Amino acid sequence: MTRISIVGGTGYAGGHIAREAVSRGHEVTSWSRHEPTEPLDGVTYRTGSLADPDVLAEAARADQLVVAVHGADVDGRPLSALTPGLIDAAVAQGTRLSFVGGAGSSYVAEGGPRLVDTPDFHEEWKPEALSHADVLAELRAAPAELQWFYVSPAALFGSYAPGEATGEYRTGGDVLVTQEDGSSEISGADFATAFVDEIERVAHPNQRFTVGH
Repeated sequence: MTRISIVGGTGYAGGHIAREAVSRGHEVTSWSRHEPTEPLDGVTYRTGSLADPDVLAEAARADQLVVAVHGADVDGRPLSALTPGLIDAAVAQGTRLSFVGGAGSSYVAEGGPRLVDTPDFHEEWKPEALSHADVLAELRAAPAELQWFYVSPAALFGSYAPGEATGEYRTGGDVLVTQEDGSSEISGADFATAFVDEIERVAHPNQRFTVGH
């Protein structure tokens, strides 16, 4: 059994990860700014902000610290501004740090460009995508003693497009996972399966990987 703290555990991605992790017998604590409207059996819920150093220190006292929050706004600050503190807390506790990243920093083909840099990427999505890209850069420059991974979902991922839970997924490196018709999507349940698989298997140590159907 692994002790897993999920910051943002009541959100779309974090909630799916919590559900999947509990179903496998892991000990899960969810941290969020508000109590859940539909709590999951077996999950311990705590309230607090990632911007609070005391909350961060307590959340990091686990085997795995999962960050599943909005990239552009964590109590008025971009997630990238809080990443150094997350890295320090994880190193101090010997905790493996992981992020639900964005699709925007994924390459659309080997060598680029990034999805966020393509002409059709919506301007209103860029602040979050670029903050998530900065988080990834911080991780890649982190001290060698940090254990981490970062998962970028397919382009179509979120509560607005829940998709179908197939029990299957495909992974890539830095390139967006697409299907033969060029579409790129992943359901919340299948993304969570991939995420918890990585927690258990450590198949991508200190790497970003992409996930899609």
